[in-house]
This record gives sequence, C-alpha cells and structure tokens, in this order.
Amino acid sequence: MHNVKNIKRVLIVGLGSIGKRHLQIIRELYPKIKITILRHRECINYDNNKLDAVDCVTSVEEALKFQPDVAIIATPSTKHIGISNKLARAGVHLLIEKPISEKSDGVQSLINFCHESKIVLMTAYNLRFLPSLLEFRRQFQCGIAGKALSVSIEVGQYLPNWRPDNDYSKTVSAKKSMGGGVLLELSHEIDYMLWIFGSVEWVKSCVSRQSSLKLDVEDTVDSIIRLKDSKGNQIIATLHMDFIRQDNTRKCTIVGDKGTLKWNANSGKVKFFSKQKQKWEVVHASVQDRNYTYMEEIKHFFSCVENSNPVFISGDDGLRVLLVIEAIRQSSNNGNTVFL
Repeated sequence: MHNVKNIKRVLIVGLGSIGKRHLQIIRELYPKIKITILRHRECINYDNNKLDAVDCVTSVEEALKFQPDVAIIATPSTKHIGISNKLARAGVHLLIEKPISEKSDGVQSLINFCHESKIVLMTAYNLRFLPSLLEFRRQFQCGIAGKALSVSIEVGQYLPNWRPDNDYSKTVSAKKSMGGGVLLELSHEIDYMLWIFGSVEWVKSCVSRQSSLKLDVEDTVDSIIRLKDSKGNQIIATLHMDFIRQDNTRKCTIVGDKGTLKWNANSGKVKFFSKQKQKWEVVHASVQDRNYTYMEEIKHFFSCVENSNPVFISGDDGLRVLLVIEAIRQSSNNGNTVFL
C-alpha cells in the first residue's frame, strides 16, 4: 500500500481492458482513494458486482460532481481530447492513455492550457517503465555499441490473439472510427524510438493491409526513418509494425561501430555482440509481471501531481509521436519522402 496526501478522488474514463487494469492497480496500491468510473453506457448489475460498488456515471457533468483530483483517460483515442479538455478546465490532472489522440488536431491547445493552468498532463506510454528497455537505453547512451550506424525496430502480434475472449473485429484495434490500426495501437515503438535516438528528419513509408483479417485499418507498416540525435549524428532506422505475425515480437537492434546491441521485450534480455570479443553476452535480464509497468506509471504520475514534478512522458511527447504517425501516413499515401 502507498500513501498520497493530496489525491483523494480518481476518475477513470472508460472501462475497457486498460480502464479495468488501472482500476485494479489503484485499488491495490491506494485502497483509501475513492474511485468513480465514467463510461458511455450504464453500468449494469454485472459491472457493479465486478466493480465492487465503485460509483459509475455516464456524463462529464456527473463526473465533475465527484470532484476528482486526477483522471485516467482510457477511452478510444478518438474521444481523448474532447473529454480531457472538459476535465482540464475543471482543474483535473490528466493521465491520458496512448496514443494521446488519433490525430494531432487540438492536442497542442490542450498541452498549452494544462501548462498555463499548472495541470499535470502525462501520456501513458508505459513501456518506458520496463526495466529491460530502460537498461537498453542506458547501455546505448553509455556508448557500449559506439556510434549507431543503423537501427532496426520490430513489433508484431496476431490481432485475434490479443484479446482472445473478445471478437477482435469489434475491438478498438480493428476500427478506424475508434482510432485503430497498427500505427496508433503500437505507437509505443515510435515513442521509444524518439526517446532513445532523437528527432525524425524524414520518413519513407508503406502503410498497408496485407491480411484477410476483418478490419478497416492498416495491419502492416514498414518505414525507413532518418533520425538526428542531440549531438547532430544522423541514424537510419527501419521500423516494422504489424497485426499479422503469429510469433509475438517486440525488439530493437542497434548496429554500432563497437558492436551490436539487442533488446527483446518478450525475453526481458539485452544482449551485446562485442567487436573485440566476437561473441554475444547478456548484459541484462529481467521479466516483470504484466502489471508492473502500469503500476510504475501510476506511482510516477501520482508523485508528479503530489510534488509538482515534471512527468516522464509529457503531452509534448505524445504529440511528437502523432506528428511522426501523420508523416508516415502522408508518405505512404503520396509515395514520397516526407520531411519533418
């Protein structure tokens, strides 16, 4: 159990799989905090039993009567900005699930308002709290692989296997109207790419639907991206994302002038192939419970609200991801290289 002095009421907006996960974690970490759920439809008896008498409302007006200190926005991304604006104007601090929206329109205005009003705004790219990814970034920044010559980023999982208890074709991931598709749903990769390697100079991309899955969004993305780090070094990266591969994959490889550094999220291992030793070595290994990164994310967000500290993943970080996504789409649509 953890203690917070100034956070007494939490509003969770949306009760899908992520909303339920946040509810479970807050109850575990902060059992004294009062929680209310805001969702688009009535909470039926089944839900109320599952929620163990947590209050449930269906309008922002009702939610604001609860006077929440913070809100976790876990609706489909197409709803994020509208609801966040209303809550921010009521002085509510915001943890917005990734992506921060399905498009960049309106995001900067929300960021500006929160900054001017001293409202904490954090984008929920929880993968950044994964110890193996943190160590991968640290090893790279310490120079173990030397100067990065090329980077390969790969993520993929067969969409019907994501939520086996649900019809995948009716989920957010499969529907354009709800902000689905690999670019938005798997945008963790773009976030950590920017976080580790720097800003994007240009993209050349192909966004497509390769499978016969029942969806109206892309299931595959392939991009060549030129990045520029803080020292002015240029790095060429390849990015592959898909909903179609049967072998669940999430990994990144850096080829440097001193060796090759590899991160595998599923194994929790960071490996290094030394130019001098000519062999692979495991430099980090850790496997966490699936809730671990969500727990660390919430603890960090609550701490920032309590102590007025800067957040690890800002609204600006969330917006930068969206601008890269829009450039990738534009490149694919026009068949051109798009400069940012």
